Amino acid sequence: MHNAPIVECVELSNEVSQAVICSKGAYLLRWAVLGKDVVLPGNTDKPTWSGMAMLIPFANRVKGGEYEFEGVRYSLPRNEEGHAIHGLVLNEEWNIESISRGSASFKHVLRNPGYPTELTLTVKYALTGKELNVDIITRNTGLKNAPLVVGAHPYFIVSNDWRLNAQGDVRMCEAVNKIPTGRLIPFNLSNTTKREFDDCFLINGDIILESQYSTIRIIRYGMPYVQIFTGVPNAIAIEPMSGAPDAYHNGMGLIIIRPNEERRFRFTVKVLRV
Repeated sequence: MHNAPIVECVELSNEVSQAVICSKGAYLLRWAVLGKDVVLPGNTDKPTWSGMAMLIPFANRVKGGEYEFEGVRYSLPRNEEGHAIHGLVLNEEWNIESISRGSASFKHVLRNPGYPTELTLTVKYALTGKELNVDIITRNTGLKNAPLVVGAHPYFIVSNDWRLNAQGDVRMCEAVNKIPTGRLIPFNLSNTTKREFDDCFLINGDIILESQYSTIRIIRYGMPYVQIFTGVPNAIAIEPMSGAPDAYHNGMGLIIIRPNEERRFRFTVKVLRV
């Protein structure tokens, strides 16, 4: 009988906030401001149902768990729907590269038969006042080009009166069975009666999530797509992504990362009120 590996976690803090990040998946287990949880406390065994998971090298679904890239067909692990979901690093061990009181950096080398190349990945977390800053750095350290989408999957605690305000132009990705078709539909996220979401949006401005529980602002750099998911009680997942679900097929936001090329992505969650 084999014992489960011990998950190593690090704690960050400043004068007003605390965060706990685990080496398994570079996973945000907890983030609290002024002693109050902002992110739904996580579980490393079910990382996409609480906390904040990293989604690399694809975010959300790849239809059928297969794709073709530069003439080669690749197969990915599939879920019960028959699709690949949430990338390839959720359960992988990341090395803790550096740590200080308010910041930490995690590194992982991704090698997977379902992916054309080797990626060297770095995720950096930093607390600044009531802000959580996350940097995702991807470098192609292999020999082939590869398709790339990165994302994060945070669950924010809300009360039932929650509302979303998205600044700038908002378009919803039309989808059939949760797979985007490639068509974008104008959508007023700030003035909708819709309360249940498992939808992707292209949003060019900041997002504000407000409820009696708290008010937060999400600022994204190089991550124009957002998946919104309300399938967990008392929480909303607002997932910054560089491309849409099934981008390996529909091409929405898809990046081709070449050997020796590096791509950087960043988002900030700012607590305006707790």
